[in-house]
Amino acid sequence: MHILITGGAGFIGSHLADALLRRGDSVSVLDNLSTGSVDNIRRLQEHPGFSFTHGGVDDGPALDRLASQADAIVHLAAAVGVQLILEQPTKTIETNVLGTHALLGAARRYGCQTLIASTSEVYGKSEALPFSEDGDLVLGPPDRTRWVYAATKLLDEFLALAAHKESGLPLTIMRLFNVVGPRQTGRFGMVLPRFVNQALRGQPLTVYGDGSQTRCFCHVSDVVRAMVALLDQTTKSGQIYNIGSNHEVTIRELAEFIIDRADSTSSIRYLPYDEAYLAGFEDLRRRVPDISKIDAEIGWTPTYLLPKILDDMIAYERESAT
Repeated sequence: MHILITGGAGFIGSHLADALLRRGDSVSVLDNLSTGSVDNIRRLQEHPGFSFTHGGVDDGPALDRLASQADAIVHLAAAVGVQLILEQPTKTIETNVLGTHALLGAARRYGCQTLIASTSEVYGKSEALPFSEDGDLVLGPPDRTRWVYAATKLLDEFLALAAHKESGLPLTIMRLFNVVGPRQTGRFGMVLPRFVNQALRGQPLTVYGDGSQTRCFCHVSDVVRAMVALLDQTTKSGQIYNIGSNHEVTIRELAEFIIDRADSTSSIRYLPYDEAYLAGFEDLRRRVPDISKIDAEIGWTPTYLLPKILDDMIAYERESAT
């Protein structure tokens, strides 16, 4: 099988490329390196089944050429990170919506099986926990930039399902919940790698708000395993699946765990949201997926617990620093 990964030089995409090559597939990566890195895929460059094209999904000729050669496409390219979304909302809208529109056009031309990466952010302020794929979505008002990312990814889902309905494009939507692991960077506000870096440097771990908000963290290896299984599943199409862990931890507890497992002398510093981001920033108190659908249909559940996740990220950051 030949798979095109958009955003394949990024954190998740590079791990997916690793897994697909290991099982004998060939992989093409299209990435403009705005958030990805050549370092993530450098060791793959000499693999006979791997190719890399420097460009984005807005590069029509490159996208068309790569899609014409692919059996399947995994669309991971997107604007990512709270900080980026707040600082560059126009770029976020253009990257996510226009990029997905172009990608779906290429997939339809060549009949490629397509996986679209969406996000838990689309559930917004819903209080119907755990979040289920068929539940209502509750977003904030458009004058709050914080909701730009959720709105664009939700529109991506509508575009994808329309392509499936109108042309029969074989398609799956993946709502990802806090994917973490080696190679993830904290430079766009991702909390876990940011905490790990601060702990290893003996710096205070900066917790936004009071730290009582909870999240569920899923190791990238588990997420990649789900993606590969969905690529192999050809009997169902036009479906949405939550992919994530359902084990909650408060952000304050997360900071404490990291300090302990890194054997760090760091303290914890609390920073109000208005200082961390923008005035009036809204955070979600809890974000927990219902993963019963993907478990029932492909037998997937996460296997990595939080201590192992933290140990993997701490070891990776220590090795990278040497």
